[in-house]
Amino acid sequence: MEMYLRNEKEKNKIFDVLDYEAPKFLSYINKVNADNIAFYKSKKEEIKWNDEFDVYAQGMYLFPHYTRKEIYPIVHKMRTGNDVSKALPKDYYDFRKTIDFSDEKMTDFSPFVMYLNYMLNNVGSIHYHNHFSEVDLALKTNVNKLKIADTLIKNEKVKNIVFNSIAFQYLLEDQNMVNNQEFLKHYYKIATDKSKKNEILKLGKAINQLTDGKKLPSVTLLDAAGKNVNSSSLITKNTILFFWSEELNSHLVAAHKKALELQKKYPNYEFIAINLDKNPNTWKEALTKYTFGPIRQYHCSNFEEIKNKWAITKVHRTMIINKDLTIKNGFTNMFDIRFEEDLQ
Repeated sequence: MEMYLRNEKEKNKIFDVLDYEAPKFLSYINKVNADNIAFYKSKKEEIKWNDEFDVYAQGMYLFPHYTRKEIYPIVHKMRTGNDVSKALPKDYYDFRKTIDFSDEKMTDFSPFVMYLNYMLNNVGSIHYHNHFSEVDLALKTNVNKLKIADTLIKNEKVKNIVFNSIAFQYLLEDQNMVNNQEFLKHYYKIATDKSKKNEILKLGKAINQLTDGKKLPSVTLLDAAGKNVNSSSLITKNTILFFWSEELNSHLVAAHKKALELQKKYPNYEFIAINLDKNPNTWKEALTKYTFGPIRQYHCSNFEEIKNKWAITKVHRTMIINKDLTIKNGFTNMFDIRFEEDLQ
């Protein structure tokens, strides 16, 4: 816990440090790491913990140090426009050779998981990115990360955990149906976890059911009177479904504001907002606090059902449904500059 707090304190300083040129940056983080090693040694001598715990004790200073090294070239270029990769020492990434990426003990250890994520982002990045659109670049980068993890990790259990982590992060962010399916093709080829508990398989199945032209699967929602209603019975004209949570207040306000603007512009569309908060009382309180106008409001009474049938994993998602309940676009976003093309 003490080492965790030291790392958290360092996080507040690192943003300015990432602007440093390579020699100054390395001098700074090496000093931080030396201080942490000294702290670790003093505590090890004082407490005399066993070898099993020592793996985690060392990881508490090693992996944050490695993470700083992984993010530096990327963030430095993003913030300053200067590519420092050629200025880095030849042995800059040699520490990667010392890491056992197949160690099962590390799969739930937060500093390792965080490091692995940054490392895969770094190694998997596509350097000739000007050749691709933003969504295609994201697809190629994440497929690349799958391939690297497949080569790097020998332990099958660890490999599947990392595959699932990459897949969740990608599928949570990407709103492109074709790219989602292409990514899942690569995932299915190399993942060996075919169990019913595998959330990626469930998500992939849901995504395949949401292809344009297919009928939208029905889910159970809760109306303001506290009654369960079938989603299919709510759609009697061309409809836009969007999602919100009281926890994400800024999105809540922005999404409804955008929906009201679009409703005036496209009166032939019905707008239905679905709240994803766990507690229906939180939703009901929000209904009294905000003015939602003519937008129809419902609550998701069973998140597992809506996740498994509509592939809803976050609020930043919009679905366009035809009046015959067929899907016009199941993976879009009201804030996308191309969104209105589907409403013409």
